[in-house]
Amino acid sequence: MMLKRWTAGALALALCGGVGSGAWAQQVRAEAELKNVAGDTVGTATFTETEAGVEVQVDVEGFTGGDGVHGIHIHEHGLCSPDFGAAGGHFNPEGLEHGLENPHGPHAGDLTNITIDGQGNRSYSAVGVGFTLGEQVGRSIIAGDGSALIIHAEADDNRTDPDGNSGGRIACGVVEAVNATPVSTESREGNVVTAESNTLIPETERPTAELIASLVVPAGFEVNVFAENMGNARVMAQGDDGTIYVTRREENDVQALVDRDGDGVSDEMRSVAENLPYVNGITVHEGMVYLATDTDVYRAPIEEGGDLGPLEVLIADLPDAGQHPNRTLVVGPDGMLYITVGSTCNNCQETNPESATILRARLDGSEREIFATGLRNTIGFGWHPETGVLYGMDHGSDGRGDDTPPEELNRLKLGNNYGWPFCYANRRVDNHASQTPTGATGPEVCALTEAPVLTYQAHSAPIGFVYYTASQFPSEYQNDAFIAMRGSWNRDPAVGYKVVRLRFENGEPAGYEDFLTGFLLDDGVTHFGRPAGLLVAQDGSLLMAEDTNGVIYRISYTGGQASR
Repeated sequence: MMLKRWTAGALALALCGGVGSGAWAQQVRAEAELKNVAGDTVGTATFTETEAGVEVQVDVEGFTGGDGVHGIHIHEHGLCSPDFGAAGGHFNPEGLEHGLENPHGPHAGDLTNITIDGQGNRSYSAVGVGFTLGEQVGRSIIAGDGSALIIHAEADDNRTDPDGNSGGRIACGVVEAVNATPVSTESREGNVVTAESNTLIPETERPTAELIASLVVPAGFEVNVFAENMGNARVMAQGDDGTIYVTRREENDVQALVDRDGDGVSDEMRSVAENLPYVNGITVHEGMVYLATDTDVYRAPIEEGGDLGPLEVLIADLPDAGQHPNRTLVVGPDGMLYITVGSTCNNCQETNPESATILRARLDGSEREIFATGLRNTIGFGWHPETGVLYGMDHGSDGRGDDTPPEELNRLKLGNNYGWPFCYANRRVDNHASQTPTGATGPEVCALTEAPVLTYQAHSAPIGFVYYTASQFPSEYQNDAFIAMRGSWNRDPAVGYKVVRLRFENGEPAGYEDFLTGFLLDDGVTHFGRPAGLLVAQDGSLLMAEDTNGVIYRISYTGGQASR
């Protein structure tokens, strides 16, 4: 595939109703140099204002005595001397109650905890929605005398104590503005919104032994090829006998893989189901395989040896697929079948109420109902093993710029609306929406929707989603989730093309960190893998299906040095 790049191409979106006045969007940045109590520089922090909030990127290196989990907050004064106490209390201009889970919004100075490893290193990112980098006094952390970023000695529960209850201050940096850089423009004439939108389609390279060896995973992990020549490998499930089933959307079939000698490499590949256009979703439950195509749901018994018996049609009238035909399905803790149905378009009011939803039905396909709405394309989802809470990653709309709107981690509940197509992030109105709400204003509609629990870089395209409940990986990975970010085509530079870990603390989502990277090459203009499905195998390893070059990778923990 040839590299395709359109730099800052204008995308015009017609609106059906009235629109507001013109605006000039800027990306404002600030920086802080972090020092420990001895005055040694231990890291840097960069702040970038995006549509989702202020993105905070912290990098520390060799932070002696800093290992472990720590609270990290914005404090009210831009002072770190003569002692860190000069920075004052938490930055909280609006008197918001403490806590990331507060229903009235986060305490302005709160961020998710930062975890620093035994060598004193960490690359950390989070988004703060209670403060800005603008010039206005009251919400800006660079207005007046500025603010300070503080790392504390202990963890913050982010819920109860107004002071964070996170111990002494062990690192401090003054937040100082740098030159603002315009990154996108927006103009409105009549009923048209025009926004800059970049397109970059990285060229595909074939994987080689050298490229595979260059993949980056945390210390103690290794990567090997479990299976190759798999074509458009998408989603995986494993039977009780160890057979691994893989859907192939473009080949319209399901393949079975078997590792007979237990060496971490498949010894056999055979077809077990065919003539299933757009087959994508698959799950195994009580000796049955459930499959989802764009419009149909099937099930089949698993026979001796891992073959599948006759397919039974459970549902034959899912909404027309349109832009997002990749249905997924999982059997929930309640014994019901949950089916994701993506939107038919990038951004529009759907005519079929089952589009852009998650559906729920009995295992025989009967009593189908809409579980949750306002979900543009939630492919990966699942119930947290400890809390039983259902989380899913939703794709934001295209054509709004490199960093808007973010991908969303939603806490999914019966009857809730999650905003699309009119709202994104923390109930923000999408002023580029191709239609306006009927009978209400955008702010009125968005006020009734559910905000995401966490957000992630726009256009990363989350697909696979799985919790780690096995015992091979270190205990700190237990009950965390892994998410496959298939990667962008409508952003420059490209993002995604990796697997990230979603950390949970006390049963609550706490932040993301890279787990498997290295598929993007040459500054993002080429790649050799687009992650799709994820599966925790029976031996405790993590399998990742790559749907462009047809490779299934296996990530295992051996306790050795970092794999690079």
